[in-house]
Amino acid sequence: MKIPRNINVGDKIGIISPARKISFLELSPAIKILESWGLKVILAEAIFEEDHQFSATIAKRASSLQVMINDNSIKAILCARGGYGTVQIIDKINFNNLQDSPKWIIGYSDITVLHSHLHQLGVATIHATMPVNFQSNTKASLQSLQQTIFRKKNIITCTANKYNRLGSVEAKVVGGNLSVLYSLLGSESDLDTEEKILFIEDLDEYLYHIDRMMINLKRNGKFKYLKGMIVGGMMDMKDNPIQFGRNAYEIILSNLEEYNFPICFGFPSGHINDNRSIILGVKSTLNVKENDVNLSQYL
Repeated sequence: MKIPRNINVGDKIGIISPARKISFLELSPAIKILESWGLKVILAEAIFEEDHQFSATIAKRASSLQVMINDNSIKAILCARGGYGTVQIIDKINFNNLQDSPKWIIGYSDITVLHSHLHQLGVATIHATMPVNFQSNTKASLQSLQQTIFRKKNIITCTANKYNRLGSVEAKVVGGNLSVLYSLLGSESDLDTEEKILFIEDLDEYLYHIDRMMINLKRNGKFKYLKGMIVGGMMDMKDNPIQFGRNAYEIILSNLEEYNFPICFGFPSGHINDNRSIILGVKSTLNVKENDVNLSQYL
């Protein structure tokens, strides 16, 4: 796995919006924060254009990402927001320059498309908050992003959860948004989970669909050789008038009964204000203990 260099004060960080549209008003608070960290913010050329719900046409979104990848003066690429649309451009991008000169790709939610695809290409990425969320993020969330991109270690500790399965494991962390991972099954961006720690999170899904997605991942062998699992935010789940009968954590756990790897629930990452950064694709140590959980990552 190729690991991008950490960025330094004075470096350029590019901001793109590969999916849903975004306005300058939504983006400006994040620009100020990034500049306060000593970074030079470079905005994609078409970032404030609109094409229905998308930030510009497919061609322009693909071109914006390609330009950022090919510009070696830009040391990291931060996605402005998620939504839907990254999968529309993934097959139009040439990632050769990113493989030759890796730089951090940062984001979450729909950006899971990039995380999963780049994992297949052997490039580490950062699952982290995005500019559209900066104003609502906790201080710890923003500090997590800042420390992760500037430093060579990432340590996250959280409280224990009653659904946790105790244990300690060392492996690479991969994953992201469960719905997106589910949608990528069978494609060139399909995630390799063998001997990995799988991280999942989701938002605004029906409980029965969480079960459907977990069963499909299991039938595709995604859990068979897992070494551990981290479950982040499972927020604003929906149910039908005839209730499913289990919450999201219980559904996930019920689909993992036949495996004995450690599992952490309620990890502070995903569609939550306290969205901590996780480096995807690097060797990590996950300790799920009786009183707390610790994820340690070193580059």
